[in-house]
Amino acid sequence: MGCRDVHAATVLSFLCGIASVAGLFAGTMLPNWRKLRLITFNRNEKNLTVYTGLWVKCARYDGSSDCLVYDTTWYSSVDQLDLRVLQFALPLSILIAMGALLLCLIGMCNTAFRSSVPNIKLAKCLVNSAGCHLVAGLLFFLAGIVCLSPSIWVIFYNIHLNKKFEPVFSFDYAVYVTIASAGGLFMTSLLLFIWYCACKSLPSPFWQPLYSHPPSMHTYSQPYSARSRLSAIEIDIPVVSHAT
Repeated sequence: MGCRDVHAATVLSFLCGIASVAGLFAGTMLPNWRKLRLITFNRNEKNLTVYTGLWVKCARYDGSSDCLVYDTTWYSSVDQLDLRVLQFALPLSILIAMGALLLCLIGMCNTAFRSSVPNIKLAKCLVNSAGCHLVAGLLFFLAGIVCLSPSIWVIFYNIHLNKKFEPVFSFDYAVYVTIASAGGLFMTSLLLFIWYCACKSLPSPFWQPLYSHPPSMHTYSQPYSARSRLSAIEIDIPVVSHAT
């Protein structure tokens, strides 16, 4: 596997990263992080369920699809610490993952559209595709940690709430969506790391071109001696001797 080619692993990791970011965005917007179920023993009344999200809160009766109360200002008055942390963690994770996707796209585009003999004036501006994918893998891993930790905390915080008040709290499917998206970010990072380890013998640093100068320049170094490698310019002055 060569680092200068676009492989199925890089394309699959890019698609997996897009799906994971979409899942994170859906989990951020869903109003189904915590469910509070209020049960009544009055036959003339219906049970009430309160769905709590990161930004809105919805209360509805059992068997009804319409919200009895829809609070759109919930985001500014969240009184639950785990949801407050998620309000900052999930958007931050999305931004990090989008930066990683951008790096992946830059790396693949640079690999796909590069010229076999690049311009010597642009040699120092070329991007190392392998370095882009490596840093993108690190960013995907960081984004997964940022979103996974507070999402798991919601599960344990529900246990704390049930012990503190009554066993009426439970976490909803937005938790599963976010945890699955975090798993997708880790899978994306793993694919990029595996791809990088398969072609890790690089002739130059991460953020330098894979070749130090265009291949056409190699032909000019052949006529010179080993001493010319140590100096920028070598001038051989011929010495003419006159026979007496």
